[in-house]
Amino acid sequence: MRQSVLSCVATLAAFTPAFSQAVAPPPAPPAFSVEALGWLAGAWTTREGPEIEEHWMAPKAGAMLGMSRTVVRGRMAAFEFLRIESKDGRVAYVASPGGRPPTRFTLVRATPTEAVFENLSHDFPKRILYRLQPDGSLLARIEGDGSEKEKPMEFRYVRMKP
Repeated sequence: MRQSVLSCVATLAAFTPAFSQAVAPPPAPPAFSVEALGWLAGAWTTREGPEIEEHWMAPKAGAMLGMSRTVVRGRMAAFEFLRIESKDGRVAYVASPGGRPPTRFTLVRATPTEAVFENLSHDFPKRILYRLQPDGSLLARIEGDGSEKEKPMEFRYVRMKP
């Protein structure tokens, strides 16, 4: 009996390297690039509600620069300086609303028509989403984690006429 247990252990030890090599390591996180977000470039305006314009330069040198302006009753009510940049191997959305110091949101998911950025330590929003719709319009959404008083907001944009 003792010999068969030792034989079994020896057999398992002999095959363990083969099994450990056959099991693939977990996949690396996807490599995101600013260039893959080129679909966001251009001039956008909201369809309804307050007039919000968002302008994005095409990706170049690992960055996209953007700005936003909200107009209510013919007066500028808000503005924001924006950028999407690659830094230290991570892509981030950086927002400076009203010219305040920047807040970074890391790109956590990207497809050919969607980008999701997160900063879970920020008060609100914690998540910013852009999605290119099948009809060519753009959906932008900001949301929290549900613990804050602010509610998620959606903005529907169409491309501005040149």
